[in-house]
Amino acid sequence: MAVVIPFETHTGTTIDRLVNLVAADMTRVNAAIISCTGSEVTMIPEVANHLIASGGKRLRPMLTVAMAQLSGYGGDGHVKLAAAVEFMHTATLLHDDVVDESSMRRGKLAARMLWGNEASVLVGDFLLGQAFKLMVEVGSLRALEILSSAAAVIAEGEVRQLGTAKNTSTTEDEYLAVIRAKTAELFAAACEVGPVIAGRPKAEQAACRSFGMNLGIAFQLVDDALDYGGKAAKLGKNVGDDFREGKITLPVVLAFRRGSETEREFWRRTLSLGEAADGDLDHAIGLMSKHRALDDTFMRARHYGAIAKDALALFPASPMKEALEEAVEFSIGRTH
Repeated sequence: MAVVIPFETHTGTTIDRLVNLVAADMTRVNAAIISCTGSEVTMIPEVANHLIASGGKRLRPMLTVAMAQLSGYGGDGHVKLAAAVEFMHTATLLHDDVVDESSMRRGKLAARMLWGNEASVLVGDFLLGQAFKLMVEVGSLRALEILSSAAAVIAEGEVRQLGTAKNTSTTEDEYLAVIRAKTAELFAAACEVGPVIAGRPKAEQAACRSFGMNLGIAFQLVDDALDYGGKAAKLGKNVGDDFREGKITLPVVLAFRRGSETEREFWRRTLSLGEAADGDLDHAIGLMSKHRALDDTFMRARHYGAIAKDALALFPASPMKEALEEAVEFSIGRTH
C-alpha cells in the first residue's frame, strides 16, 4: 500500500469564480460537444462519451472561453474553439491510455479496457477530425494555425516521451521539454485563440499564451508529484501508475540525481528494467521524501504558476482576471 504524503495546499482556493463566470458559455460548449460526438457508428459516441462525460473539469475549454471574455470578444467562435480544444484533449487521453497501457482514467475503467485499443485509437482520431471541422467553421486562419500547430507539437511530445521512457539518465531540461510539448502546449493554444479571434494586440495574445504555457507546466508538475503522494480515489487513477509504467517524471529525475549509487541502482532496476517488486513503490516514495524530490517538484510548480499569474499583469483589474489568478492557485494547490 503506497504511503500518502500530506503536502501544503491552498485549501481555500477553488475555481468556483471562474466556473461561474464562464457558465453560460460552457453550457453552449457542452451542447456543441454532444452534437459533434453523434455518429451512425454506435461505438463512436459510446467510447467518446465514456470519457467526455466522466467528470473532467473541462479546464482547457474553460480557459478558452475565459480568455475570449477577458479580451472582450463578442462573437460565438470561442464556443466552437473551446469544444475543439476539449476534443483534442480527449483524443490525447484515449491515445495516451493505449500507449501507457493504463487501466483507469478519471476513476473509471479506461476506454481501452472496455472497447479495446483499436477502438480507443480510432475514436481518438474521430475526435481530432471533429476538432478540425470546428476550427474551420470559426473562419480564423490564425486560430486554425495555432491549434493545428499544437496538435503537431503534442504528437512530437508523445514521441519525445517514448525516448525518455525508462531512461533514468533523463535530465530535468529534457523532461521539461517533454511536458511543454505534451501538456503545456494545449493549455497555451487554448488561451491564445481567444484574444486572436477578438483581434487583440500581439502583446495581449502573447501574454495569454504565456499564461497558458506556464499554467500547463505547473499543472503537470503537480500531477507528477501527486502520482507518488496523492489518493487513488481522488486522483482518478491508481497511485504509483507512473512508477509501475516506468515513467521518468520530475520527482524521479530529482531523486535519481541526488541519490547514492545504490539508490540509483534501485531506480534502474525498477524503472529501466521494469523489475519492481512488492514494497518498491513505498521505497521509491521514501527516497523521494529523503531527497525532497516531491517538495521541490511542488516548488517548481509554484515558480511556473507565479510566471503564469505575472503574464496577466498586462490586463486591467477585473473579476475574470482575478478568477484566472485563482485558477492558478487552485491548480498548484490540488491534492487530487
